[in-house]
Amino acid sequence: MKHRRLGRTGLVVSEICLGTMTFGNQADEATSFAIMDKAREAGVDFLDVAEVYPVPPEPKYAGRSEEIVGKWMKGKSRDSLFIATKVAGPGGGWFLSPVRDNKGSLDRHNVLRAVEGSLKRLGTDYIDLYQTHWPDRGVPIEETLESLTQLVEQGKIRYAGCSNETAYGFTKSLWMSDKLGLARYETIQNNFSVLNRRFEDELAEVCRREQVSLLPYSPIAGGVLSGKYLDGKWPAGSRFAMYRDHNPRSQAMTNRFVNDKTLESTRRLMAIADAAGMNVATLATAWSLAHDFVGSTIIGATKVEQLNDTLAAAEVTLSDDVKKACHALTKEILYPMG
Repeated sequence: MKHRRLGRTGLVVSEICLGTMTFGNQADEATSFAIMDKAREAGVDFLDVAEVYPVPPEPKYAGRSEEIVGKWMKGKSRDSLFIATKVAGPGGGWFLSPVRDNKGSLDRHNVLRAVEGSLKRLGTDYIDLYQTHWPDRGVPIEETLESLTQLVEQGKIRYAGCSNETAYGFTKSLWMSDKLGLARYETIQNNFSVLNRRFEDELAEVCRREQVSLLPYSPIAGGVLSGKYLDGKWPAGSRFAMYRDHNPRSQAMTNRFVNDKTLESTRRLMAIADAAGMNVATLATAWSLAHDFVGSTIIGATKVEQLNDTLAAAEVTLSDDVKKACHALTKEILYPMG
């Protein structure tokens, strides 16, 4: 397992990060422990959590993912692990935090309150990377950044990052950090995969010029690129089968990821992977890692065996021909005008 430095930070982490969004719902505690054990044995030392996990967020599961990670960490060297978690933010009503009575604002009170909850559930006295899960346009960015700066100064977090941010919002935050001498977002965690390359339009350039690392999530597009949704299949317990009937936002998300274009792209990518002698999930994860602005790619699992193919990406270097084939299929099917 190779390691990479995140942005300008002192964090040098495994290039594959284990996401924990399924822990406590799709994956019970024993399965979650087994998943973390397997990832750790493979050299993964970077875990990503959030106060709202597991997803879909429901009051009865609130905070369970952090609690499970905290229990797993007991007895292990804290300094050998890098823990990232998130304060909810509004999230358009989707990522409000049941653990804080659905208070999703990124104002000073809620940020400071949220971190205390995460520290308690994780059973640790500091968080390596504390991220805003969704931007809050109703609160001045300087108030959020001042809160994060206070947490850095108190030693409760080491660095700050953001997630699901736009090019404007991200650039504005960096400008305010520089202007006011505040902690800045050293990482950005956005959706990025062969099926969703929007990050390359503008945000990739911001990352390169400002020395910020992307932590891409959903490299296999929420499981779509595994082929599990082909031919009209909706496997019981799968992410988008769960999302489909959760709420209107869930339905919109499902339609964006599971549609005729993404399924045709999946068929094409599976053929490319087969010709290259690898599993399609391995190819998709390796494709993510091949970008210079990527710090660590976040993978997830509901079963231990699902890690085999994504972890294998750490040992893969894609050929130029494979990269060109991936680019051609996305340009032809998903972005014909690009």
